[in-house]
Amino acid sequence: MSAHDFSFTAIDGKPLDLKDFAGKAVLVVNVASYCGFTPQYTDLQELHEAYGPKGLVVLGVPSNDFGAQEPRSEAEIAQFCTSMYDVAFPLTSKQKTIGADAHALYRWIVAQAGEGAAPKWNFHKYLIGKDGSLLGAWPSRVRPRSSEITEAVEAALR
Repeated sequence: MSAHDFSFTAIDGKPLDLKDFAGKAVLVVNVASYCGFTPQYTDLQELHEAYGPKGLVVLGVPSNDFGAQEPRSEAEIAQFCTSMYDVAFPLTSKQKTIGADAHALYRWIVAQAGEGAAPKWNFHKYLIGKDGSLLGAWPSRVRPRSSEITEAVEAALR
């Protein structure tokens, strides 16, 4: 099993199958509009612009799991991301990211990397390789444009 075996619903209600990203690296990030880390949307968009043409997909997964910091509807989330941060990377519909009812991708990540790999807060990041394998994880405090993440992204794209 790999990340390519999972699918989401996009924020616009259309199917979003991770198998469509086979051959690309994917940075999966659980996002929220009312979080102290919300300004990381700027870095995520910069990653999308810098590495998207080279094969990186930034995938935002809105979640209300931590501090109820994403209470908005999908339409409101999409509007917020576009108007405040010029987000052009794909977003999923709102998802659970922790616990027994977490989205299947997040349960797979925990099965792959252990319970400690579950997100601890908003803006937790996971790098999925071109082959669908889990390559890395970074907590909220690690900025998307940090050398830790950009070096891992560059290695995944080679």
